[in-house]
Amino acid sequence: MDLTPEDAKIVTLARATRARTGSSSGAAVRDLDGRTYAAASVALPSLTISALDLAVAMAVSSGAKGLEAGAVVGGVPASVDAVRDLAGAGVPVLVADDAGTVTEALTT
Repeated sequence: MDLTPEDAKIVTLARATRARTGSSSGAAVRDLDGRTYAAASVALPSLTISALDLAVAMAVSSGAKGLEAGAVVGGVPASVDAVRDLAGAGVPVLVADDAGTVTEALTT
């Protein structure tokens, strides 16, 4: 799949975040102003949150009003609901394997 440079960037950020933390998955989102937010999944006894949900939460807490795209590395997200909640319908969420190769493109 051919990616725009901006989409390739969020896949790379998601992959790097996953590798840096040793997490099962990493994600990144791009807001309407072009800012990016990257996160890793969290699995603690009292808190479990997906990488994609956390990246969306980081965008919201930074004042993002919407999203242009998202990416997940290390597994298909259980849900793209958080992306849809912030960005609406029709937003692409790229799913990539461990090597960063996009294997699927979901849409909110």
